[in-house]
Amino acid sequence: MSPSRIGQMLSSRSLRVITRGNYRFFGNGAQYPAGHLTSGVRSMMIPSPLSPFSSQSRALSGVSAPPRGLVQEKMSENAVFSRNKVLTIDTMNPKVKNVEYAVRGPIVQRAVQIEKELREGVKKPFTEVIKANIGDAHAMGQKPITFFRQVLALCSYPELLNDNMFPEDAKSRARHILQACGGSSMGAYSASQGIDCVRQDVARYIERRDGGVPCDPDNVYLTTGASDGIVTMLKLLVCGEGASKTGVMISIPQYPLYSAALAELGAVQVNYYLNEEKCWSMDLRELERSLAEARKHCNPKALCIINPGNPTGQVQSRQCIEDVIRFAAKERLFLMADEVYQDNVYAEGCQFHSFKKVLFELGPQYSNTVELASFHSTSKCYMGECGFRGGYMEVINMDPEVKAQLTKLVSVRLCPPVPGQALMDLVVNSPQPGEPSYTTFMKERTATLSLLAEKAKLTEEILNTVPGITCNPVQGAMYSFPNISLPQKAIKDAKALGQAPDMFYCMKMLEETGICLVPGSGFGQKDGTYHFRMTILPPTDKLKILLAKVNEFHQKFTQQYS
Repeated sequence: MSPSRIGQMLSSRSLRVITRGNYRFFGNGAQYPAGHLTSGVRSMMIPSPLSPFSSQSRALSGVSAPPRGLVQEKMSENAVFSRNKVLTIDTMNPKVKNVEYAVRGPIVQRAVQIEKELREGVKKPFTEVIKANIGDAHAMGQKPITFFRQVLALCSYPELLNDNMFPEDAKSRARHILQACGGSSMGAYSASQGIDCVRQDVARYIERRDGGVPCDPDNVYLTTGASDGIVTMLKLLVCGEGASKTGVMISIPQYPLYSAALAELGAVQVNYYLNEEKCWSMDLRELERSLAEARKHCNPKALCIINPGNPTGQVQSRQCIEDVIRFAAKERLFLMADEVYQDNVYAEGCQFHSFKKVLFELGPQYSNTVELASFHSTSKCYMGECGFRGGYMEVINMDPEVKAQLTKLVSVRLCPPVPGQALMDLVVNSPQPGEPSYTTFMKERTATLSLLAEKAKLTEEILNTVPGITCNPVQGAMYSFPNISLPQKAIKDAKALGQAPDMFYCMKMLEETGICLVPGSGFGQKDGTYHFRMTILPPTDKLKILLAKVNEFHQKFTQQYS
């Protein structure tokens, strides 16, 4: 066979590589069993890269060996050659490797494994895993609001509009939403910024909430939960390299979405510490310290506030919010207000104040200049509808050219989930007095929030009876973040294993009690302090069992390592 013919065969798209023993050979679309090779195929036999390149195997004249430095092909057991992976841990985006998200981290992954082991009959000192790691209300047994699910059912299957079992106000809301959908179907894309009538309803809701402060629907963007809006705003803010790289100030402890997003975007995380001794309040002097330190190595451009707090459960006072706004104005910082727990306020004397309302009440000096993005969600409060991924953000005083870029950016993902948009509309446009669903809606809403308030108080009281655990009042949101005192031997053993001490503690608690908590190190904390975050969402009876097990475990753990 001529060298030119060999070249044609080697360049054929249908060329198949076959390996037998120490050799590989080529067939044009055909496979040849060992011992039955044609003379033509035998003449094309070349050595496998796994065998010596002997003179006896140089049967393919005119074809040179691969250049040095090229990645060699690997031979699998089934005689098929495979290349090295294009995407490996060494070639992937290095920023992604820096991303950590504690609330679904190693402890949660182990909890899932333990649940599987229990189903398979593996004996444990407990019969179930109690997941208190995440604010997933419905997974913890909270019942959905009837009116919301009725309207969503009608929107999903409009034939039900002819059914007399649904109240007229639910049908009216469903028609209102469907008429705004393409083809009167929730299966159609919406505008990228969100369904127009839903944004109008959100704007009216904000005006009512803030005592008449105007809200332009054009400043409202519907989002895939609050997280989507937060990450989108961070994408707009982050730029620069070296000392000019964008810094973003976040509270410590913080919700890990912020640290994860900043790591992914390659921004600089600028920590400011909440004051645990004063019920996790915000200290203006700490903000000033943090900002001054950050300006030595980056360009801080934004300040993020979570109110009510996650994981700390505090509700910031109006005076605190005023101080933060004045600070942001003075230092030219973009404000990001995470307000997804705005209905979750329990403690006597505490009240939710939106950043926008306070901003406008401070007067034009601030309301005309301070740039603000605020976020809300259907996932928390009394709704707990995490899976629908509904939310919104409102932007204030944004540069028009930047706002055009924001609209372009959200258009890339086409639109937020339309069922989530519909649910957001129901949250901001709930049943009103005189409507058929009003009484049931208010009864369910009140009962849910009242029960959460009771469980917040119960959690604080029981945890504070445990020697070595101190818990601040859970003023709002859905979590407690108690301080735990750990013996030095436990700290030493944890570090020997390469673990944070509170991770070591929480993992042992999971293995011995079946309780899944998140270590404070996943949220950030002052050096030398240790915490865990626990949701207050489990049903009251299960919450009491959980707290009793925490009490028992902590005492046992302390004795074991003393």
